Amino acid sequence: MFITIEGIDGSGKSTLAQRALALLEKSGRKTLWTREPGGWEHGDLIRSLLLNGTLKNDLTEIMLFLADRCEHVKQVIEPALHEGLCVVCERYCDSTRAYQCWGRGIERSKLEALMEWCQFPEPDLTIWLDVSVNTACKRIMARGRADRIESETLDFHRRVSEGFRALSAEYADRFVQLSSEKTPDELELELKKIFADRGIL
Repeated sequence: MFITIEGIDGSGKSTLAQRALALLEKSGRKTLWTREPGGWEHGDLIRSLLLNGTLKNDLTEIMLFLADRCEHVKQVIEPALHEGLCVVCERYCDSTRAYQCWGRGIERSKLEALMEWCQFPEPDLTIWLDVSVNTACKRIMARGRADRIESETLDFHRRVSEGFRALSAEYADRFVQLSSEKTPDELELELKKIFADRGIL
C-alpha cells in the first residue's frame, strides 16, 4: 500500500502522516514513513538546494525534484513496497504537478512525459489536505523562518492550491480531500474512516 499526503505548505502534512502511521501500526501493518524532497541517503543535499539554494531557472528546480524522486523511488519506496510495507510519503508527483505546472507555469504535457519516462509508481491513495492560503501562511510564520518555496507570493500559493483542487478532480479514484482547518483529532477520525472504508485497516 502506497499512501501519499499532499497539500500546500502549512497544510499539516507531517502531523497527519504521524497520525496515519499510528493508525496503520495499531492495526498490525508494517509501515515506512518518508518524504520529498530528500527522503533517501544523500537526499538532504538536493533538499537543501531546493529549499534554501539560490536557484534562478524553473527548469533547474523541476529537474532536481525529478532526480531526487528517481533515487527516492529506487532506494526507498520500491524496496519497501516489495517487502510488503505500507509506505506513507509526504509529497510526491502531485506536488510536482501543482507547484511546477500551476505555480511555475511549466507546460503540463512536458512534465507528464518526463515522469512517465521515469516510471514512478502510482500511489494507491492520496490524502489531500485542503486549507486556505491565509491559514497556511499563518502556520508557516508561527514556525519561524520560511524556506525558499514557502517564501513565495500569496498568488503563487493560491495557484498551487488551485492545482491541487484540479488534480483532486482529475484523479478522483485515488484522491480524498480533507479539510485541514479541522483539528488533528478530527482529521484522525476522518482518516480512520477512510482507511476502514478502503480495507486498509
